[in-house]
Amino acid sequence: MTKTKLDLLVRAIGKKWLWVQAALAFAFLYLPILILIIYSFNASRFNAVWRGFTLDWYRSLFGGAGTLGLETQLGMASSSAGIWTALNNSLLIAAISTLLATVFGTTIALALERFHFPGRKAVEALLFLPIIMPEITIGISLLVFFTLVFRIVENLTGIRLNLGLPTVIIGHVVFNISFVTITVRARLAELDPILEQAAFDLGANEWRTFWRITLPLIGPAIFSAALLAFTLSLDDFVVTFFTTGVGSMTLPLFVYGMIKFAVTPAINAISTLMLFASLLLVLSSLKVQKS
Repeated sequence: MTKTKLDLLVRAIGKKWLWVQAALAFAFLYLPILILIIYSFNASRFNAVWRGFTLDWYRSLFGGAGTLGLETQLGMASSSAGIWTALNNSLLIAAISTLLATVFGTTIALALERFHFPGRKAVEALLFLPIIMPEITIGISLLVFFTLVFRIVENLTGIRLNLGLPTVIIGHVVFNISFVTITVRARLAELDPILEQAAFDLGANEWRTFWRITLPLIGPAIFSAALLAFTLSLDDFVVTFFTTGVGSMTLPLFVYGMIKFAVTPAINAISTLMLFASLLLVLSSLKVQKS
């Protein structure tokens, strides 16, 4: 075998081996998710045993009786109210934190991209911290911060504050601002400054130029960043776990609580619905960002 043929053979084997490695990597990442989805249709109340196909676990989440056993139906009925309460809390937290993070993040992105001011580099560095820091570090830091602030407020005013929905919202805004700022700033960096300069030359002031020129051009990026922030807030567990209080149970925390007591396909059904909702939001974000 000549050297040329040997090189071609080695390259062919190497190329196929790369495909095998890629397939194994994707299987490692997504095969557990596929199994989770499949077992959400399991007729057995135990995840480890497949007893046939059923939609009863999804029906039970929406109040349907289905064909499950009486004991299982009663258990799911008692937890369905808690599921919807947790979902309402998750949606409320995600909506408010997304709105605040989008407003603050867009403002910061405009300031960093359009102006030069003292401490600009420090602000840029701080924005990257929530992205590169482990979530558990952010959660513990927020817990310590809230505890210290609540103690100071109680000593000064006598008012006792506790963790709840407001603290969770603040925690979600903290890490969402960074993602919004980076997304919107990337769009601002692509804009041609001549467009804004032309508006100034035609007599428009800075406020009118922003509303008529800048905002429509960065609108898709703002919407994409908002969808991303909403998805991250809806799925967050670690930060929520450290900043939550009584009456502020979210859906990820509720699922975690169910796992500690009984692992049934109902958990798979809830997780599947959350997965597809998050996937839909991410795909919408990517589509809008490309427009």
